[in-house]
Amino acid sequence: MASNHSFEKEKITYEDTVTRIEEASRDGEAALDITDAERNRVLRKMDWHLLPFVSLLYLLSFLDRANIGNAKIAGMAVDAKLDGLKYNIIAAVFFVPYALAEIPSNICLKLFRPSIWIPSIMVAWGIVMTLMCLCKTFEHLIAARVFLGLAEAGLFPGVTFYLSLWYRRQDVAKRIAIFFSAATIAGAFGGLLAYGIEHMEGIAGLHGWQWIFCLEGIATVLAAFMAYFFMHDYPTTAKFLTEREKQIVMGMLKEDTQGQATHYDRKFVWQALTDYKSYVQVGIYTGVLIPVYAIALFTPTIVNQLGFSAAKAQLLTVPVFVAGCFTTIAVGVYSDKVNLRGPFIIGGAFISLIGYIILYTQSRPGVAYAGAVIAAMGVFPTVPVDLAWAGAAAGGDVRKGVTIAMVIGIGNLGGICSSFIYIKPPRFLAGHGTIMGWLSLTILLTLFAMWDYDRLNKKKAAQCQREGIDESRSGEYANLGNESPLFRYTI
Repeated sequence: MASNHSFEKEKITYEDTVTRIEEASRDGEAALDITDAERNRVLRKMDWHLLPFVSLLYLLSFLDRANIGNAKIAGMAVDAKLDGLKYNIIAAVFFVPYALAEIPSNICLKLFRPSIWIPSIMVAWGIVMTLMCLCKTFEHLIAARVFLGLAEAGLFPGVTFYLSLWYRRQDVAKRIAIFFSAATIAGAFGGLLAYGIEHMEGIAGLHGWQWIFCLEGIATVLAAFMAYFFMHDYPTTAKFLTEREKQIVMGMLKEDTQGQATHYDRKFVWQALTDYKSYVQVGIYTGVLIPVYAIALFTPTIVNQLGFSAAKAQLLTVPVFVAGCFTTIAVGVYSDKVNLRGPFIIGGAFISLIGYIILYTQSRPGVAYAGAVIAAMGVFPTVPVDLAWAGAAAGGDVRKGVTIAMVIGIGNLGGICSSFIYIKPPRFLAGHGTIMGWLSLTILLTLFAMWDYDRLNKKKAAQCQREGIDESRSGEYANLGNESPLFRYTI
């Protein structure tokens, strides 16, 4: 009885708490003197309470979706008789429900508490992952991957949206980069873990590759139950922030959102779905995500085909992902520092393009392996920077959440492409060539987006000057999202 009462007390809507804090901020506005040092201290405090845990959740998520690549060379392909394109189909089916469920999931995240929604979907996919150890045939693996994609769909777009409710647009790229770097750590850790776990061959009647699924799934379920207790919902309900710190955070967010709406309305969903700029961001994201998934799904196979044994191939995937981890964090930090997105996406895509040119043209194992490292170093940093860019280009909480879910959801259909382009060993020329084309498309679309955002910013500035519009009139345009004359795009 007491626990139910406690739960009801905690069940406060985001909009109610925003209103309460904003009223408190207005009442004490004259007395609230905030220094840059204090603002930075509050940001660091949020970082320590939020980023380690959400990064752990994404590490487990990426580990669970990509371990199929490690399982393949650990004996799954032979034991489950995955001849022809069967492995590619198993890898691909994950992305269909994953893409379709992302927009509904982000809407649910807005309607429910993040500390309830995100741990719940984690429990679901953790159970699916654990039970994959019982899969012995192609058909079993297909069914398991479909349900895994459905359950995992909400985490990445959900946490990306979640972070945008805590941090300003100019601060969020670094945080998404730290969060996304968990994917690169998962790639490195997955190789090491698979190398150790596959030595459990025969224990309890299971193959080594089945133990990979079982143990990694159990870890996800345990982390999910922890998330119910350790995940914070919003700045206004966070117990680790004092009332003054809450005022500081809400003041920063209010200034950053330029008075945009925070409540749910179906028209905001429609605004996101009908905005051509959302689809430009989808194209940019797809162009960088296809290489990312190809690296995750096929790096063990590619390294194996360079002439290394299966065991050594598991270990040699580690430097590829470690290099990607370092560049992801470094680029995210510097992108926030200069408050630019497009140039970093172009630069990362170009560096990755060089890596794939090396892979395409070189057959010597050492040189080709260096190309794989360069490809990862270039493409991994572009993902968090682009997601920060896509979120910053959407005005209002719901529109931002739907836009992020669109970009990630539709973009993740690129994983189907990633699953079917590496089919002709040992050089995989068709795969490398396809990725080079997608990276080139990303560069072109990014150049267009930079030009378009600059054009729109100049148009809005001219309108504000012509009609005398300033921040005092932000309430008039709260429901217009990006179309508000006060809204400015990040370049």
